[in-house]
Amino acid sequence: MRIPIKLIILLLLIPFFLNAQITDKPGFEFLPGGLHYVPLKADYNAPRIGVLYYPDNGNLKVDLGNSIDLFAYTFDSFDEKITVGIDFYAYALSTSYSGKRLQIDALDGFFGGNMSYSALKGENRLLGRLRIIHNSAHLVDGHYDNDKGGWIDGKIPLPYARDFIELNLDHEINYASAKLKYSGGSSFSFLVRPDDLKRFSFNAGIEISSNKLVPKIFNNDCSLFVSYFIRLIGLPKYSAGHNILIGTKFGEWDTKGIVFYFSYFAGNNMFSEYYYQKIKKIGIGFYIDFI
Repeated sequence: MRIPIKLIILLLLIPFFLNAQITDKPGFEFLPGGLHYVPLKADYNAPRIGVLYYPDNGNLKVDLGNSIDLFAYTFDSFDEKITVGIDFYAYALSTSYSGKRLQIDALDGFFGGNMSYSALKGENRLLGRLRIIHNSAHLVDGHYDNDKGGWIDGKIPLPYARDFIELNLDHEINYASAKLKYSGGSSFSFLVRPDDLKRFSFNAGIEISSNKLVPKIFNNDCSLFVSYFIRLIGLPKYSAGHNILIGTKFGEWDTKGIVFYFSYFAGNNMFSEYYYQKIKKIGIGFYIDFI
């Protein structure tokens, strides 16, 4: 079996980083705590662990996976930081609960790596993230009719895949009673299937949160937030997908916690096996913030 050269290089570098500084001093750090770049909460292609329930048909969007920082470098001034990490996550469409198990109809999987940068500007912060991701979509056994011996509605699996590089730039502004964050970015897919999908896509969003509107629970902060995210993607014609979240986070905003929210999504189906469908969905969900 041929071992990829990138894996060999990574294995050779690990001892160096293990001997690096693992303190609050500037310099290299192996397995730093927390998550350096945190996507907008309304970004529906972000890694998380949670469940979103759609009351109109009882379906679930099940999110599994996470983004983990492996290495960090903090500059001497402590005003700038760079991290390198990995992304492994998926989200699945559950259409029913039969035979005492969730019936998974479709699944989107993502894996790749990222590099993030941040710079403090007074009380505010500039951030950037560059990542390379493979995304593939699949129909699963929940879309197969065993009694009829075929795929439900005659739909067969669509060979959907994207290998893309994505750059996002964010600006965080800290006010006395609230935090504001806005973001913009674009991606280029160097591999697409089907071939008529456009290779460039664009995204933007804004988010505001405050921990001054509700009391603490078990001595932990609670924050109310509103988050909006839009993605423009060619399928093959360019169209926008809008996602709005309104919710509460239990736990400090920049650390781990539990998020409960209401959502409204409008655009092409986020499950790529059904990307050609235009939908509008209201959902109620929660997820765990591993920050």
